[in-house]
Amino acid sequence: MIGPAVAERLGLPLIDRAIPAAVAESLAVPLQRALAHDERPQSAIGRILAKFATAAVPYGGGPVVAQEMIEDPDVFKSRTEAVIRRVADTTGGVVIGRAGAIVLAGRPGSLHVRLDGPRDARLERAAATEGFEPAEAARYLDDSDRAREAYVRHFYRCDPRDPRHYHLVIDSTVVPIQTCVELILLAARAVAGGG
Repeated sequence: MIGPAVAERLGLPLIDRAIPAAVAESLAVPLQRALAHDERPQSAIGRILAKFATAAVPYGGGPVVAQEMIEDPDVFKSRTEAVIRRVADTTGGVVIGRAGAIVLAGRPGSLHVRLDGPRDARLERAAATEGFEPAEAARYLDDSDRAREAYVRHFYRCDPRDPRHYHLVIDSTVVPIQTCVELILLAARAVAGGG
């Protein structure tokens, strides 16, 4: 909700669901094969990647590699990073998740934002804005939080909640959504040199 609004206001692409599709394309394998790999039950990191791998329109292409390389989670990670960097180098965009703050750490002109808040307040917001039942909201939120944390810890050996990764951390359960959008826009323009 906040990410798409920021992307729209800045006139930039929203890079969220497009990343797994672009990764599959750069690996020269069908998207369904990439997604199936991510969902293999014997692979813990595959389950983590599956949380991030949902279908969408691809964002650009890339070098072709052997189909067997899709079996290596580190290849998925490196290709995901390549997509994020390509976006940063070309059109720019609003990247949601995928350890974007870590992948683009130190990159001039990029703004790293973390939206957070107490679990109970986040559950209440999810139930109200997304129409989730309380149990469904809890399951979704907990699964998403665990997957995000495991992904960052596994591939980057750091804590995704560490505020040092971000320029701006907002409790989006207290700060109204539109104000969050305006704060991010103001910060993004300042970081980009536009005042």
